[in-house]
Amino acid sequence: MKAGIVGLPNVGKSTLFNCLSNAKAQSANFPFCTIEPNIGVVNVPDPRLEKLEELVNPERVVPATVDIVDIAGLVKGASKGEGLGNQFLGNIRECNAIIHVLRCFDNDNIVHVDGNVNPIRDKETIDIELQLKDLETVEKRLEKVNRAAKTGNKEAQVEQGLLNKIREALLQAKSARTVIPANEEETALMEDFQLITTKPVLYVCNVDESSAVSGNKYVEQVKEMVKDENAQVITLAVATEADITELETYEERKMFLEDVGLAEPGASVLIRAAYKLLNQQTYFTAGVKEVRAWTINIGDTAPKAASVIHTDFEKGFIRAEVIAYNDYVQFGSEAKVKEAGKLRVEGKEYIVKDGDVMHFRFNV
Repeated sequence: MKAGIVGLPNVGKSTLFNCLSNAKAQSANFPFCTIEPNIGVVNVPDPRLEKLEELVNPERVVPATVDIVDIAGLVKGASKGEGLGNQFLGNIRECNAIIHVLRCFDNDNIVHVDGNVNPIRDKETIDIELQLKDLETVEKRLEKVNRAAKTGNKEAQVEQGLLNKIREALLQAKSARTVIPANEEETALMEDFQLITTKPVLYVCNVDESSAVSGNKYVEQVKEMVKDENAQVITLAVATEADITELETYEERKMFLEDVGLAEPGASVLIRAAYKLLNQQTYFTAGVKEVRAWTINIGDTAPKAASVIHTDFEKGFIRAEVIAYNDYVQFGSEAKVKEAGKLRVEGKEYIVKDGDVMHFRFNV
């Protein structure tokens, strides 16, 4: 599962990517500095993992991770191949969610590809290019489906109806995600279409340091514009975050954050938001050898969760022994949780909850 960082050239995408990952993407003051997409595997900050480490004192700790992709900047005409359009759109299609960076700061020393700062125009530029590409995809598919629908094929008629609804939305400059499937059949079709504008999106307003805590007029404009999109907006001073990552010690970073007025790095907030955007959650295994956070999809059953450790765990699943995270912290150890009668035995139908501490019993 990957989240792709997108935006116009020169809005801070690569600087943000460098903050989030151990990789160092090239960052410079001119468009198309990033050409090939950079991929970083980023640890998900989780205080629960630190608490379990404190209680168990394991030999090692393994956090959950999320893949972040830094994609080349987009320009007007990308849907027709302008700039790096075709490459950009191919890269974004491979991602599962979009982190859309918008420039929300004034700085005459950093050029803007369109001459001045206007996050609303910038957002519309990206949206229109993505919508035009999806419109092209929908119309090609409709050409094939219309022929089958004329013969009375019921499945083709359902697909035709949905494609026409999506086409109408796109022609009105609305993203495909605004079209709500009427039933499970349409939901499955929507997934099969793999349209870019159905991907969930997180807007990152890149501000200057003085606006890191409370935002500014540009941030308010963005929030007003996306209020009906069911999308999250995060305010982040990307240049400041870059300075924080350059500091070597925890104490230095903490002092820097206090000076700015932040409780934690904005990058940590963003990573957790991206993790949720990808519909992911965490369960833990905890033992003296290892305390580990495992990534699963929200709604996964116990056997499915077991499969991320090893496929044999799912094939031979017998049961899961489950401790709620809060119970583990309250009683302080697995043994004391058992004494208190708080360890549960769950079967194949159990839907894993975020933060569960689990052991699996299996037989292959």
